[in-house]
Amino acid sequence: MRIHSVLPILLSIFLAGCATSGGGAADIPPAHATTTTDDYHIGVDDIVQVSVWRNPELGITVPVRPDGKITVPLVGDIDAGGRTPSEVSADIQEKLGAYVRDPQVAVILTDLRSHEYLSRIRVTGAVKQPISIPYRQGMTVLDAVLAAGGTSEFAAPDRTDLYRKNDGGSTQRYPVRLDRILGSGDLSTNFPVAPGDVITVPERIL
Repeated sequence: MRIHSVLPILLSIFLAGCATSGGGAADIPPAHATTTTDDYHIGVDDIVQVSVWRNPELGITVPVRPDGKITVPLVGDIDAGGRTPSEVSADIQEKLGAYVRDPQVAVILTDLRSHEYLSRIRVTGAVKQPISIPYRQGMTVLDAVLAAGGTSEFAAPDRTDLYRKNDGGSTQRYPVRLDRILGSGDLSTNFPVAPGDVITVPERIL
């Protein structure tokens, strides 16, 4: 067998071994999965736009009321809070069928006001200014700590923790060596943050 025909086989075996190796991944927060508007659950104060094809007079752009409802022409109140845009559009489309022949309804989120609060990053503990800041794509632990003014003189940055809720609803703790990040530029624990993360910098024990 020629060498150039063996190389692809060896390469595939090597890649398969890399994929199955542990590599300490348990200590690294899982990558944040981007939520699309298709699976986003509408919240109170979110702005929704309802459009009905060939019936522009039935279109509206309104905020979701505190009771989780919106009012649609001809149809009346529709439950929107806690539902996806596709679920709301299907509900409106079904009820409009009594008034409009073969209605085609689109529900679009134009302003995710409720999501902005839920997705904030909190930095607490021995920092100069504990803060709650909006999540931004690409933000890391260091970005959040610097936004809080850095650590205070009483901080124990080597015992910093990142807290994140997992899909099951429980909270997972990830140790962050903030002392190494700030002191020597070791970015191995400068994790990307995810919406809802809490970073806690404890005070040192005197």
